[in-house]
Amino acid sequence: MSQASQKHPGSFRDPAGFIFQKNGILYRQVNKSFEASFDAFEKSGACQKFIDKNWLIPHQRIAENLTGDSEAALFLQPERLPFISYPYEWSFDMLRDAALLTIQLAENCLEYNLQLKDATPYNIQWKNGKPLFIDSLSFEPLRPGPWIAYRQFCESFLAPLLLMHNNKQHLPELLKAWPDGMPLATVASMLPWRSRFSIHTYLHIHMQAKMSKKTTGKNPSTEGFGKDKLKRIFLSLKTLVQSLKTPDSKTEWADYYEEAGQRGEYLLAKQALVKQWIREMSEIKQVLDLGANEGAFTEIAVANNLDVIAADIDPECINRLYLQGKKQQHPQVTPLVQDLSWPSPGMGVNNQERSSFLSRARGDLAMALALIHHLAIHKKMPFDSIRDMFLPMAPQLIIEFVPAEDEKAALLLNRLEGLKPAYTQERFEHSFLQSYEIHKKANIAGSSRILYWLSRK
Repeated sequence: MSQASQKHPGSFRDPAGFIFQKNGILYRQVNKSFEASFDAFEKSGACQKFIDKNWLIPHQRIAENLTGDSEAALFLQPERLPFISYPYEWSFDMLRDAALLTIQLAENCLEYNLQLKDATPYNIQWKNGKPLFIDSLSFEPLRPGPWIAYRQFCESFLAPLLLMHNNKQHLPELLKAWPDGMPLATVASMLPWRSRFSIHTYLHIHMQAKMSKKTTGKNPSTEGFGKDKLKRIFLSLKTLVQSLKTPDSKTEWADYYEEAGQRGEYLLAKQALVKQWIREMSEIKQVLDLGANEGAFTEIAVANNLDVIAADIDPECINRLYLQGKKQQHPQVTPLVQDLSWPSPGMGVNNQERSSFLSRARGDLAMALALIHHLAIHKKMPFDSIRDMFLPMAPQLIIEFVPAEDEKAALLLNRLEGLKPAYTQERFEHSFLQSYEIHKKANIAGSSRILYWLSRK
């Protein structure tokens, strides 16, 4: 590869090709070994159909050899997405919708004598609030036998969805613990006994787990796997995934805004200040709403035609925000489950295959509203550490300081010993003003809280 080209550290597993950057532009190399399969995919009409339906990321063909690689057959320039997220940062319904898109693509491939050879959630990203398949090299001519990506789909999509559905808990960390998919025998042992009475769950989890023990090291039989049988399998998978319901679990922050709305004029006053300050800002396009909850302040950014990465520790809140965005067709919002005291780390080979959240979280404005006391008191993060986390994210920061005498801060402080003297407005300002300047500062009516508009020095 030429020195000006930089291969993506996470793009090495597929022998068909890889992603790389050159002069800041993202490209995909298609290797000679996959050239015939990719040509078949494009000429079949399936590629353009999937792009037109917004199922598959669009691309342009590039004629020149951009890497100088003798193995290169052709090059693609895919549409560049503004933000990359990972399945362990998604809510239940985000993972469920990504699974349904994967089944939809696999099912539609049959019309063109093609098959989807990869069914990993890492091939899904989000555009305009909807899942989008991003790996154009995952389609190849149909071969006799079972769906080649069947086990991968069951381990990576179906297993975590079933565990969350049956246990009525949001468990996005499952996908961090098993990034390549959950072993089906493990999943079967974790599911309740009653799950065996679901014909679809029994077929795709319990029976497959039993069969895998008997056929280890053997090639699966190709007999009887015509298109009709594959269609029945896809229908069964789709029926099962569609039947899975969002965990209806009561979480700590799910009713935050309902409770905040009972505190007189506080919430309305804070919303008015944020609206006013955002209107006064120039040249901002992307906002990071940190501690977004269900998105009351995300909505303000959206109303100003801004793209938003909305992150919160509570998966139930993020799921509600995602569903609300689907209902209202908000294309600008990407909701993410994220604990800022324990953010997604760099993972995979050399810790570079999947980037850390803090390295991806970039925008023009960061908002941290009713958040600082949770990080500084509950999570025991020093003000300097919180400041250094926010600093590279955006040049502008709207942050709310919740003083020690505030009811919520006092409740947190009463649970701890010896921390109260360190949590003061003076210490907060002393820390943050080493790296920021105060553009505006205002008391929030109906409370003792203070809102700051800070600009990075």
